[in-house]
Amino acid sequence: MTFAAPVETKSIRFRARSFVAFTLTPETPLSEWLESLDRWIGNSPGYFAGRPVVLNLNTLKPAVSQIEALVAELGLRGIRIYAIELDGNTVLEPSLPPLLIGAKEATAGLLMQADQKAAGRPEEAGRAEEGRAEPGKQSEDRQPEDRLPDAPATLMVKTPIRSGQSIFHAHGDVIVLGSVASGSEIVAAGSIHVYGTLRGRASAGVLGHSAARIFCRKNEAELLSVDGWYCTAEEMEPALRGKAVQAFLEKDTLRIAPFS
Repeated sequence: MTFAAPVETKSIRFRARSFVAFTLTPETPLSEWLESLDRWIGNSPGYFAGRPVVLNLNTLKPAVSQIEALVAELGLRGIRIYAIELDGNTVLEPSLPPLLIGAKEATAGLLMQADQKAAGRPEEAGRAEEGRAEPGKQSEDRQPEDRLPDAPATLMVKTPIRSGQSIFHAHGDVIVLGSVASGSEIVAAGSIHVYGTLRGRASAGVLGHSAARIFCRKNEAELLSVDGWYCTAEEMEPALRGKAVQAFLEKDTLRIAPFS
């Protein structure tokens, strides 16, 4: 008599993963909003290429048929929608991106905490335990030299940024010691400092930091943006081109002024 060998089944591991996605929030009238989006894409071609984009429809509140048409319109513009935010009990067609439930607006603090956990940084409770140690005694489990350094809040780029390159820093400021070529971009949660010529796109304060600023030694930028408020090359005053400038928000208006 023969017996079949038992079949070993391999368990499947499911893991949660978080990432930063850009959000588009259409407004009425939709035709004008799409025209504004077309102008943005015209000034920054390829900006959405390869980026995860969430479509927030809580302002527009369209019917399901309108959602299908809007997703198709965005697809023609090279914008791929990963998920849809829409309150209520709306049931979407299987062909549409899934509904996003429980999403939170990204902040630099939350992203920093996530990175620290991923790197195995000690939690606050662990630090509290160390704080209760007797004076003059070292913890047997952890020596001072074993403590991991805090993640830097500033990203320094020592080489020029070439065309097609993209720098995204969600933890603070970005400093570029060289120039930023046309067709490249810098996206930062904090401020952006360019000590060479800025010819590409620079977006500061992208996680809601309205006090962020952009500084550059020579302004030839295709686009400057602070906390979502932007100005394209065509909209800038000619007197500010080729000069050292700073860009900042003042009463919900993006200002670009000489800087020396």
